[in-house]
Amino acid sequence: MKSSGQWLTAAVLAALGASISAAPLGLPPVPIPADNPQTPAKIKLGDRLFHDQRFSADGKVSCATCHDKTKGFTDHRAVSKGFDGLTGTRNAPTVINSAYMTTLFWDGREPDLEGQSKQPFVNPVEGGLHDHKPILKVIRGDKGYTSAFREVFDIAPADITMDQVAKAIASFERTVVAGDSPFDRYQYGGDRSALSDAQVRGLQLFRNKARCVACHTVEETQALFTDNRFHNIGVGFKKIRGKELETAEKFVHAKRAGADVDKSVLTNADISELGRFAVTENPTQVGAFKTPTLRNIAITQPYMHDGSLETLADVVDFYNNGGRVKETDPLSGFLSGGIRPLHLTDQEKQDLVAFLESLTSAQFASQAGK
Repeated sequence: MKSSGQWLTAAVLAALGASISAAPLGLPPVPIPADNPQTPAKIKLGDRLFHDQRFSADGKVSCATCHDKTKGFTDHRAVSKGFDGLTGTRNAPTVINSAYMTTLFWDGREPDLEGQSKQPFVNPVEGGLHDHKPILKVIRGDKGYTSAFREVFDIAPADITMDQVAKAIASFERTVVAGDSPFDRYQYGGDRSALSDAQVRGLQLFRNKARCVACHTVEETQALFTDNRFHNIGVGFKKIRGKELETAEKFVHAKRAGADVDKSVLTNADISELGRFAVTENPTQVGAFKTPTLRNIAITQPYMHDGSLETLADVVDFYNNGGRVKETDPLSGFLSGGIRPLHLTDQEKQDLVAFLESLTSAQFASQAGK
């Protein structure tokens, strides 16, 4: 399959050299692992691997299927669709700025992009492969790939492993970085005209009354809009209401017996709602999920780990109701401490949504509103 070449321009590759280019306004330098330095050739290889549909059971699913650049590197589905039309239980997080994440997946079960990139291929509702052998067979039999792996890793075709495949994909993903939004130009660029009056009011609400900044962090010189931590905000509570501990206990027994976390959370709707607990087995983390970045949030709908909220207005209402879709809904007994009603007015909710829309980076502005 021919690489899309859509994200990486020749100018970007030339600027990268053997290191990372300057970070966009509002973001820190991208962390690069010592054992996986960036090179133009490796990034180009990772780009092709990311878009290759042959690495799935039906030959129709690639990383880009669920992480489509034209959809903010998501798929705009509530939960993602894998090989043979099968669906899982989780919403596809955007790849944009995933380089800054200290853990990957909604439950943080992988510590880095290298580890994350290996799993979807062999998940029964994503790539559908039983193991990675078919991927290596395709790569070792493709002259374009073998030449690229020789250039990047100095290895013969027979020596190519999934470790090198993962490193190349991760290197590409670390180039999918976006800052320089209207918010950044206002906050860090000194352009006081970059935000509308409603967006300025929304920023003040974000920092104060709405308390969004408690988890979606904004610092003096940069803003990742995530604390990289895990919180139970009430999403998905109804699915396992009254059987949280029973579900957790059954999962722990299955895990001790050899059940795979990655496969379990995407094939069992109840287990999926255990969140971070499935990784740590810490009872205080039942239903806790990773704080997503809010950058480019206006183009990565629908929202939450299960894609249950369709619009930003829905998200603001959910938080305004203290972790509930409706004020009359019962509260989860596992809610994180900061989740409580906000008592925002209709105007304040509109202003907060307007501010969130100001977090769209220039290169994705054309996707806003789609």
